Amino acid sequence: MHIDANSAYLSWTAVDLLERGHPLDVRTVPSVIAGDPASRHGIILTKSIPAKKYGIGTGESLMEARQRCPHLVVLPPDYDLYLKCSDAMHRILSGYSGVIERYSVDECWMDYTGSEALHGDPVTVAYEIKERIKRELGFTVNIGVSVNKLLAKMGSELLKPDMVHTLFPEEIERKLWPLPVGELFFVGRATKRKLLSIGIKTIGEIAAADPALLRAVLKPVHGTRVWEYANGIDRSPVNPTGGIIQKGVGNSTTIPYDVHTAREAREVLLAICERVGYRLRKRKACALVASVTVRNADLLWYSHQRTLDHAVMTTTEIYEAACALFDEMWKGEAVRQLGVHLGSLAPEAYRQASLFDRDDEEKLKRVDAAVDRIRKAYGDYAITRGTFVNTELDPILGGVNDGHYLMMGGYSL
Repeated sequence: MHIDANSAYLSWTAVDLLERGHPLDVRTVPSVIAGDPASRHGIILTKSIPAKKYGIGTGESLMEARQRCPHLVVLPPDYDLYLKCSDAMHRILSGYSGVIERYSVDECWMDYTGSEALHGDPVTVAYEIKERIKRELGFTVNIGVSVNKLLAKMGSELLKPDMVHTLFPEEIERKLWPLPVGELFFVGRATKRKLLSIGIKTIGEIAAADPALLRAVLKPVHGTRVWEYANGIDRSPVNPTGGIIQKGVGNSTTIPYDVHTAREAREVLLAICERVGYRLRKRKACALVASVTVRNADLLWYSHQRTLDHAVMTTTEIYEAACALFDEMWKGEAVRQLGVHLGSLAPEAYRQASLFDRDDEEKLKRVDAAVDRIRKAYGDYAITRGTFVNTELDPILGGVNDGHYLMMGGYSL
């Protein structure tokens, strides 16, 4: 089964507000979860069904959404709340199977194999789970039921909200193949463009295509995977996880003004890296991969990623890697949003000495440890870098509950 909370961030916020006596269920009116519009952090994370009727979509700016719906209700993200709701959903699921893979904060797979003898028919149980979550937790989910993870996930996406769908192999031709290519799991915008450019418009046409053609157009590994997914083939097991799968730590922020110089961009990157470094150290982890994402004034995205010479964990090292990546990729245009992400995480204890280690690394670690302790005890702004004195820039950008834009899927920050 694939279990996916409907409009999760909005639903969980709505339930929390109702429990605290708020008179309105924000799911029943045009509403969104987004960042702070005053500082231009107005990226929409999720929207209500009434908001969708105005053409409001995830990822667009709050300014655009308000032009279409002036009375839009805007609520800030609360990641701590989302983790609590995710854990509550997981506790219900764990009563039906011990094999649960948490894919992101609002969705997971559950291997029900072997549980039929105890709990009964899987489709009947899927309905039972759906109703229990709605009754006990106050929000709705979609559940897809099938023989593998891919088909279960595609099934859960068929029609929302509050639905159970099957997508068994014998149903693929009727339910999966008529869908447009962009609906297939693992087909992003770039892959969609390539498929459309060779005349492939539906998932069924992917399934019927020559795999060699797809490998040539999409590169070998990706082309093979897309062809297999279109044919309902997925051999990956459900990997039990006790918590939300952490693929990395990261931060992104929309800047209160357009940045035109490399110096300004580096100041923003430093403010972002302050938060990223703290999150990494909080996990007692180090990272081997760094990436930087840029969104320009025309709202176009591009990014650059690199495997580092050695694992990093200090803010200074993270910042230096981010600046190097930015300098290599920046095209000189006005920048509206910047993001820094670290991947390939490993426990700090596993970090090995390297010829590329800095001479002052131990000093940097001690400084970061002291700064982290001060901020934890007295707040984020108890100590800041001199770089940000007499500037309009917030010395620590991004965050969990401060209303700033945060990419949440797949990460526990």
